[in-house]
Amino acid sequence: MTSLALGPAGPVTPAGPVTSVGPVTPAAAATQRPSAGSVHSWDLSTGVDGPGTRFVTFLSGCPLTCLYCHNPDTWRMRSGRRTSADDVIAEAAKYVRFISASGGGATVSGGEPLLQPVFTGELLHRMKHELGLHTALDTSGFLGVRATDALLRDTDLVLLDIKSWDPDTYKKVTGRPLRPTLDFARRLADLGQEVHVRFVLVPGLTDDPANVEGVAAFAAGLGNVSRVDILPFHKLGEAKWQALAKPFTLHETPSPTPDQVAVAREVFLSHGLHAV
Repeated sequence: MTSLALGPAGPVTPAGPVTSVGPVTPAAAATQRPSAGSVHSWDLSTGVDGPGTRFVTFLSGCPLTCLYCHNPDTWRMRSGRRTSADDVIAEAAKYVRFISASGGGATVSGGEPLLQPVFTGELLHRMKHELGLHTALDTSGFLGVRATDALLRDTDLVLLDIKSWDPDTYKKVTGRPLRPTLDFARRLADLGQEVHVRFVLVPGLTDDPANVEGVAAFAAGLGNVSRVDILPFHKLGEAKWQALAKPFTLHETPSPTPDQVAVAREVFLSHGLHAV
């Protein structure tokens, strides 16, 4: 993964300078002014944020406080940098040929991008229609009600984190209720939106067989889940927790063994899902 420093860039695309033509995007039509948002960073990423090489924009702000979060520095919107959509699009435009050659695209992540739905919608719309990139939205689904139909029409793929099936475990992991995520998942199914489900396997927390079975059965019943990523818990973000003077309560929790991951994968496979 190549880290790209967050900074201003001129509003250019592969086709030449961007020309202001008025409120032609959903966000501009709604706000009647240039769209901007709180951005933590952007990266080029391969394999973890959607298919192919992706230009990933990480937005600041998240309503969840997941115990295993590896980016707690994205929780507060004010921790990000106020950045225009023009600057983000201009930066992504530099990599369009490289991204397209890999079968990749652009992903809006966070934090939680639906905390800034107008800005997120603007980025997805312009990545798709101006740059011609495959688009993905990486979300917990907790704020799914903020995703307009227009935003979802500009989203080719939703990366949906279903952190637990058991409501009590979900509340323990995230500090929030489970139902909004499930409601959003059902809405995506009704729309026929392609979804990749992501499930973090944490020993002693989310690996209970009934919990894994519940997530698998729910995902299989939606009919629009083309892939499930079983993500082994890790502690690579622990240093960020320490830097923020936050207690990392999973300090003693081990990463799952390959065998534990394989057992969980078999549960999803048994429901006819493509699980990796």
